[in-house]
Parts: sequence; structure tokens; C-alpha cells
Amino acid sequence: MGIVCTILELWLFAMFVRIVLSWFPVSEGGAMATVTNALGAITDPVLDPVRRVLPPVRLGTMGLDLSPMVVLLVGSLLISVIC
Repeated sequence: MGIVCTILELWLFAMFVRIVLSWFPVSEGGAMATVTNALGAITDPVLDPVRRVLPPVRLGTMGLDLSPMVVLLVGSLLISVIC
């Protein structure tokens, strides 16, 4: 179970980094765009199904995507149960 726990923890860390990076503007073609795209490739396969079930919460003209928070919560629970 050690390797599964490590992979889950690393994946949750990547999710957390992606959430933090989403707060900052990223220019196309820059180093941060490469990092953001790589994190998206790692995290999107789990986030996309959650996004289909949980649409963004409307805040005026903006939408707040709650799917990363839900995935972090479920992932943390999985780690506490499995590990």
C-alpha cells in the first residue's frame, strides 16, 4: 500500500498546486503555461467527470468551479482510509 499512498499524495499535491496556479494569470508559451498544461493533463481526467455532475456556482457574472475542492476532499478521505 505504500506506493499507492505515495502516488495518491503526489496527485493531491499536484491538484493543490493547480488550484493555487489558477489564481494567477498565465501567458501563453511561457514556462508557467507548460507547468499549468502538465498539471492539467494529470488532474483533468478526474476533474472532468466531477465537473459534469457539479456545474460552476454562479457568482454574478462569474462561475466558481467547486470540483477541485470536492476532489481534494474525496482524495484526502481516500488517503486516510487506505493509508
